[in-house]
Amino acid sequence: MPPTIRRAVIPAAGLGSRLLPLTKAIPKEMLPVGDKPVIEHTVRELVDSGITDITIVVSGGKSLIQEHFRASPALVAQLRADGKDGYADAVEEVAELARRGHITYLDQHGPYGNGTPVLNAARSFGDEPVLVLWPDDVFVAEVPRAQQLIRAHEQTGCPVLALLPIDRTEAHRYGVPVVKEDLGGGQLRITGLTEKPRPADAPSEYAAIGGYVITPGIVEELREQTRRWYEAREAGRPVGEIYLTDAINAYAKDRAVYGQVIRGTWYDTGNPTDYLVAQMAHALSQPEYGTVLRDLVDRLGRPAAEEPGTAA
Repeated sequence: MPPTIRRAVIPAAGLGSRLLPLTKAIPKEMLPVGDKPVIEHTVRELVDSGITDITIVVSGGKSLIQEHFRASPALVAQLRADGKDGYADAVEEVAELARRGHITYLDQHGPYGNGTPVLNAARSFGDEPVLVLWPDDVFVAEVPRAQQLIRAHEQTGCPVLALLPIDRTEAHRYGVPVVKEDLGGGQLRITGLTEKPRPADAPSEYAAIGGYVITPGIVEELREQTRRWYEAREAGRPVGEIYLTDAINAYAKDRAVYGQVIRGTWYDTGNPTDYLVAQMAHALSQPEYGTVLRDLVDRLGRPAAEEPGTAA
């Protein structure tokens, strides 16, 4: 059967402030996790889930993303001439991935906020549901996160948010869903999100972790938010940002929204500590790197006196 969702949006216009100065010249989406930039992990997840139309919303200074996915026949020819067929195959495979995902790029314009890139891309949605995934998340799962979200939408016909269980003490770091009903199988009916609540005020022990199926009704809420934003600016009133969470909360007041608890492991690469964890976890999972790194950790953990060639 053809996929029920074929379009996806990757918002990639952010500054990467939490990783400065590393991201001053290199887009955060191009920082490596293993032998791939983090955005490639997201693109692979989407293509593996049957997505055939990916829009990456970018801003100035993000041309390295386009360069990475662009075909490079001259480079491939040089590599093959040098007998480096393995490297040539790897370069060609990335371009083929972009072709299969039919990647297009769109410059972001409008108010700040993570809802704006979705609205920028919405002109091509029609009445189709669309996946939205952030480019600084890496999910390791037997069934890709995107596939799990698509299946939940097929079962409900409604917007769906990716959720993970959390310890309530961590609630202040996340958007926490208000759960109306647990339908089993990790599927929850929710009535909105509370942004970064105090642990005592957290409405549930789940976190929304940056994967969405959005529907035309959510897009309409984003349009209404943006209209009010421009009205406020023209009237000289304070203006904030356009958030996808706000659109989901407005939609959920009188319409059904669901959360799907994702089976898998999530690695966030948006701040230095989590980025290092993602790097280490990915490397340890690879046969060619894992043994070397485990030996290194074991050696660094020994007292100096036990190291060969050191004095007691």
